[in-house]
Amino acid sequence: MTNTAAHDLTNTAPATEAPATTEAPEVRVPRVDFAKAAPKAFRALIGFDAAAREGLDPALVELVQIRSSQLNKCAYCLHMHTTDARKAGESEERLHMVAVWEEAAHFFTARERAALALTEAVTLVAHGGVPDAVYERAARHFATDELARLLALIFTINTWNRIAISTGKVPGTDER
Repeated sequence: MTNTAAHDLTNTAPATEAPATTEAPEVRVPRVDFAKAAPKAFRALIGFDAAAREGLDPALVELVQIRSSQLNKCAYCLHMHTTDARKAGESEERLHMVAVWEEAAHFFTARERAALALTEAVTLVAHGGVPDAVYERAARHFATDELARLLALIFTINTWNRIAISTGKVPGTDER
């Protein structure tokens, strides 16, 4: 740590506000409309996504999609799925706790926590795979067919995140 950084951490003087800027925020421009440019691929993914969701609790679906979108830093999907979750009756309190679900375990059921742990492991698969303990925890809470659909859901949201980020989707512009 540099001396400047150490000083910044120990400075007890009141913080001063940064000067206000009159600069307009950068406007993101979408790169490509994936649905129009690759309609067969888009429709195939829509079908895969629908099949994955079948029979899963809609609230659980949104929690999984929110957590994956947070981890992937996909603002477009995060905005979409938090909006959908609110419309479905999800509480603001639980939505705020998704990012820290392990520390706020009492906000979520054991089944939801198992799904969120699996979501993190699959989403961050390059950081150590999917540990047996995480998979086994999910397998205790989901029947084999549900677990397969949960995995498919995690695969699809990760794909949607990558599409949204790669094509420059703008948060708050979903037209559903």
